[in-house]
Amino acid sequence: MVVDARGYSCPMPVVMVQKAVKADAPAALEVLVDNQCSVENVTRFAENSGYKVSVAAEGQDFRLCLNK
Repeated sequence: MVVDARGYSCPMPVVMVQKAVKADAPAALEVLVDNQCSVENVTRFAENSGYKVSVAAEGQDFRLCLNK
């Protein structure tokens, strides 16, 4: 499952990830964001929700891989 939150400023990326986690409780989730603030906030939420997070920079964007 992929959440594309590029183009959104906080707190929208976190809200989008919250909705995905609440709806499906996925074991793995990819999140695309385009700013460092979103990386930090989504990472904090994910870790507090029991996910391990890895971050990869892809040009101007960031790919966060969340895994239970």
